[in-house]
Amino acid sequence: MLTNQHIALSVQQWVNTFVVDLNLCPFAKRELVKDRVRFVVSDANNEEALLLHLHAELERLENNSDIETTLLIHPLILNDFDAYNQFLDDADGLLQEMQLDGVFQIASFHPAYQFGGTDIDDAENYTNRSPYPMLHILREASLDAVLATTEHTDQIPVRNIALMNEMGAARLKQMLSACADERPKA
Repeated sequence: MLTNQHIALSVQQWVNTFVVDLNLCPFAKRELVKDRVRFVVSDANNEEALLLHLHAELERLENNSDIETTLLIHPLILNDFDAYNQFLDDADGLLQEMQLDGVFQIASFHPAYQFGGTDIDDAENYTNRSPYPMLHILREASLDAVLATTEHTDQIPVRNIALMNEMGAARLKQMLSACADERPKA
């Protein structure tokens, strides 16, 4: 059985290998270096429990400006991508219910992530594939500030898709698998 520590380390390895090393998000490294990224493994085993955990994390971020962003990892639930994708509406509904729509947004990452109009094996899907299902809570003000001071941010997704296609799905699948296999260091 995987421990929460193993799961969090796998996701940290994924962030380093995919997000930072491949520069999929050119703003992530700064927050990692500053230790302002929170990695949380949820023990939720149903959608209601996951919404409660998401609620708690949103409150934590709202009350603690030292945390820039949270990756809420939920390995026990929503492993089916279609169910996960439907749950995102509930997560957005929670933002509205908490009157935090426009304050935070939720980015989605999943082991079987598939963009509309793509085949399941297309390399570009790896821009949002992760070792475990997770909800990435982002601060809107931070996004706005970065976007206002960075040129050509509209080209980031285009560049990422081109990079994924260049690397190829087989290599990306192997890299993602290696992240999931990452074991805690003794």
